[in-house]
Amino acid sequence: MTRYLHTMYRITDPDRSRAFYEALGFEFKRQVDLHRSDGTLDATLYFFGTPGADEALELTFNHDGSTYELGTGYGHIAIGVDDLEETLAQLAQQDIAPEKPPYQVTKGGSWLCFVSDPDNYRIEIIGRRG
Repeated sequence: MTRYLHTMYRITDPDRSRAFYEALGFEFKRQVDLHRSDGTLDATLYFFGTPGADEALELTFNHDGSTYELGTGYGHIAIGVDDLEETLAQLAQQDIAPEKPPYQVTKGGSWLCFVSDPDNYRIEIIGRRG
């Protein structure tokens, strides 16, 4: 049996990233510090999830000061919210704005928009239809 566990990407500012994902409705689950063989701190893994879900988003902070390029292969992750308008209003209170106003891909379809996290990873927010 196969089970999806998590997605990982690297971050450069854990505090800003945590505030961003918590504003999106993710819950902080746990933190794991990774040490080199000499005992120095190498990386910290921050795990977030949506309420009640086992799957996680792992944000990895490397303590060596590295910066990263997204590359051309990354697209986005997507989350569903009960009320897109209310979610965007809550995000606006934390200076998080969508790339452009919500839109529908197909007539009668769900409304959606994209936001970017502090490291420019794109997040698609999809309003669940009633």
